[in-house]
Amino acid sequence: MSRLLDRYRATGADLPFGDLLPAHGVAMEGYFWRFTLPETGRVVIALCGVNRAADGHWATLGLAGHPNGFLRTAAHPTGRADPHRLGAHAGDAFRGDRDSLRVDLGPDARLDVRITNPTPWPRRGFGGSGVFQSVPGLNQYWHPWLLGGLAEGHAVLGGQEWDLDGARVYAEKNWGRGGFPDSWWWGQAQDFAEPGACVAFAGGQVSAGPLRTEATAVVVRLPDGRLLRLVHPVLSPVRADVTDEHWILHGRSPNWSVDIEGHGPLDDAHVLPVPLPAERRNVAGAIEHLGARMRVTVRRRGREVWSGQSTLAALEHGGLERSRAEAVRRGAPADATDAPPVPR
Repeated sequence: MSRLLDRYRATGADLPFGDLLPAHGVAMEGYFWRFTLPETGRVVIALCGVNRAADGHWATLGLAGHPNGFLRTAAHPTGRADPHRLGAHAGDAFRGDRDSLRVDLGPDARLDVRITNPTPWPRRGFGGSGVFQSVPGLNQYWHPWLLGGLAEGHAVLGGQEWDLDGARVYAEKNWGRGGFPDSWWWGQAQDFAEPGACVAFAGGQVSAGPLRTEATAVVVRLPDGRLLRLVHPVLSPVRADVTDEHWILHGRSPNWSVDIEGHGPLDDAHVLPVPLPAERRNVAGAIEHLGARMRVTVRRRGREVWSGQSTLAALEHGGLERSRAEAVRRGAPADATDAPPVPR
């Protein structure tokens, strides 16, 4: 039975009530942490993609900050995703688990934090991808496993050292059989007037063999602790209209509706690396705003239950076709070790 479950998880899928956090053994296991300090307007993100190529595993690493615009990325020659629990490792450059995170991409690109007071994903049946988590062979799965917490530690970004004690923490995991989808959109915010609120969404072109569709998942943790998840294409569909500067989403279920409006000027965006696992290289394929605006309104049976606004939201718009075109334009493989300029 254990071997059958391992083979099933190796497709990227998880049974209902399964543990989504251990590595599945697919082409890419992605790990992402976000730290925000609303009092100072500072944001730090750290990412690690553990990628599988024919000759072994390697890692896509990144560390970025707002509002100083710092970004450092790397293609690390080794990488390991823990098959027993949440964990991402890349030599001495990256080590992250449920309780701590350490990044060392040079003397001017470091992060060392411990996570306390965690607010983990509260539902046991399904994760952020809902019923899609049990469908084998999808190109992408998504799960926001940490919807809140506090940091203790510091970061060095460029010539600046930032004290991260008391920073709010969000973390998620994504994985898939081929890396990233052809196109995708994503967002997250946690710095509302009510500190317990957290919003995250992820969508894109989902495929399994010849079958293709577009899907978006929205997760809202209300200030009172209730969790809403809209993802089912029939029972709780989400409509998304996304550009590089605007994100407009509307999701509904028989009882609930969620409206999200986000905006970030392109001049302030970072360009993050996206891995091509089999090719052992990164491409510049994701435009991400770290300090964008997001407004969220939640209604139950037409009556407003909660609304909030954040000025430290994260908003992302990505596409592999755009990144490949950028690589061709530059005349070389787009290894995103250094941040390229934002495309106009």
